[in-house]
Amino acid sequence: MELRDYQWDVIQPALEGKNIIIWLPTGAGKTRAAAYICQKHLERQKKSKVAVLVNTVPLVDQHLKNEFCALKNRFHVTSISGDSDQKFFFADVVKSNDLIICTAQILQNALGSQEEEMHVELTDFSLLVIDECHHTHKETTYNKIMEDYLGRKLKGQWKLPQIVGLTASLGTGGANSLQGAQEHILQICANLDTAKIMSANRDKFYVDRHVPQPKKQYDLSEQRPLDPFGEKLKDIMTQIYIYLNVCDLTTDFGTQIFEQRIVELEKEGAKEFCRKTRLCALHLRKYNDALLINDTVRMIDAFNTLDEFYQQETETKVLQDPDESYLIQTFDSNRQHLLALAEDERYENPRLHKLHEVLQNQFQELRSSRGIVFTRTRQSAHSLLRWVEDNQALLQLGIKADVLTGAGCSSQTKHMTQHEQQNVIKCFRRGALNLLFSTSVAEEGLDIPECNIVVRYGLMTNEIAMVQARGRARAPNSICSVLAKTHSKEVSREKRNELLEGLMEKAIEWVQQMPEPEYQQKIAELQHEAVASRKQRDARREQERRLHHPSDMRFYCLNCNREVCHGSDLRTVEKTHHINVNQNFRLHYKTSLACVAVDREFKDWRPGRSISCQKCGQAWGMEMIYREVTLPTLGIKNFVVEDPKGRKTYKKWSKIPFDIKDFNYVEYCKSTFLLDDL
Repeated sequence: MELRDYQWDVIQPALEGKNIIIWLPTGAGKTRAAAYICQKHLERQKKSKVAVLVNTVPLVDQHLKNEFCALKNRFHVTSISGDSDQKFFFADVVKSNDLIICTAQILQNALGSQEEEMHVELTDFSLLVIDECHHTHKETTYNKIMEDYLGRKLKGQWKLPQIVGLTASLGTGGANSLQGAQEHILQICANLDTAKIMSANRDKFYVDRHVPQPKKQYDLSEQRPLDPFGEKLKDIMTQIYIYLNVCDLTTDFGTQIFEQRIVELEKEGAKEFCRKTRLCALHLRKYNDALLINDTVRMIDAFNTLDEFYQQETETKVLQDPDESYLIQTFDSNRQHLLALAEDERYENPRLHKLHEVLQNQFQELRSSRGIVFTRTRQSAHSLLRWVEDNQALLQLGIKADVLTGAGCSSQTKHMTQHEQQNVIKCFRRGALNLLFSTSVAEEGLDIPECNIVVRYGLMTNEIAMVQARGRARAPNSICSVLAKTHSKEVSREKRNELLEGLMEKAIEWVQQMPEPEYQQKIAELQHEAVASRKQRDARREQERRLHHPSDMRFYCLNCNREVCHGSDLRTVEKTHHINVNQNFRLHYKTSLACVAVDREFKDWRPGRSISCQKCGQAWGMEMIYREVTLPTLGIKNFVVEDPKGRKTYKKWSKIPFDIKDFNYVEYCKSTFLLDDL
């Protein structure tokens, strides 16, 4: 395995067994350097075992097929991700392989599992390679693994794995001062138990020669001179605002500030069982989403988002409430006017004219161009794809586009399956596609062919995302375009990110130059603080989780406020899925005709039909067919929860203030099917 001079320099401490962070630009070969470290580790150390941890599923197979493929000739190397059945037999996989590439969540699940075929210990590994290690902070999966490591270290446990972190940008952790940035870098080093941050300071010229940096340009669009579609949306919002009759609600429509306030109002309405408040807030939020979409992409995309929402409301909800009827009638009476305005090209978004210009210049000059347009949401990625598909001038330049978005579920728009992600990346690699509209999923680590045009389209991100996105433009003479409105917050944020990148570099250099005793003392202090903080946090959460008895907890439908179950009716499957085991609960819901489609297989269950409130049609969750027994699983966000102190809505089950027992399959079958001989 051949390495460049600067790669040899950065890996030396790791070859001596020290914990390091390798900080090199995107495209400089961090993964290759890590693969060489793994090779030497396996050659030199008896009974060695390596885990390469990544934070996204596509990186698992990518690493196996690329840099770590060379190790397969001499060692047993495999990969495991969420869509692999091997995760259920993780312990056996670890025993039979020398190097395992997996998502961090797979390892975290195995560390906490009680099942013999799945459970492993951290000490089963002699080396952990942590890709994109700047994520090792707060409550990320990386940091949970490292908290376990630090807890063991401070107890004096031996034979802990060596740690090698990889990153192109450690960031400043939100700090605006040099001191704050220094503290952030030290905290990351403490979290990863790092002895040294290794970078190519001495070989910067050599690195720059091998990793060309793109030319950065600001492509700024003017404000819309006239926006009758947006003004009409605001008029409708004002009507709903007057109907709602809330005095202290901000009227700064089309902003994130308004969205935050309206989300709070929706929660208040749910807690107070005030359907008028909750429904008006929900619909105002949808109009606000449409305004934000109108500001980002086409008017017709904003209209379609609203139209789809109201179609779904009409098809799924039982519309008996006068407030609900008023809100739907308000949209219906304005629908044709909104559609006519949305189709009037005189008022189209100036940002799209600027994007057309940027892409045209690039693809006209070089037909072999490849590019990525980064945008904030999945919805805007799909909207931009439709815009290109409707744009004959761009299609004639040979542009073949698709979207690349995350695999996680979202209420905003349909997520991509892992298989779909891999297919898009494969097509982009071989040239069947030459333009991607992507969310942040393509920023980090993915082995995407060298692009000569990267566009950051109306983004408000941090300095890490800026560096990562820029690193996708690796072709010679490439361009990184910041496309935003003149005098906008996006431009201000990008300028600030440039300053923060410089601040980060100064902070890293300062940490690298710290005297060894002083550095070690500071790292030890931060590690003791982190372990103490973790113990306090866990104790507090355990106390919060047992605040109330399950039988005292009442669950109400979010939409119609009907009481449907108690906390004592609930159980957990695999500590993740929350089911209702009370047979009478079936009287409260109805099911869809078709089963829910999920692009992966599970160990003991498969998805059934979606479930919704029998009375009002509010979505509740779906059926789980667990060992051929059908069980209703619930989404906590679809209910109002009442405890002895009052009512509240929750986004996550982990926040509820009572304990839920594990599901006992045998006990359930005995009580439900009257089977005495089990």
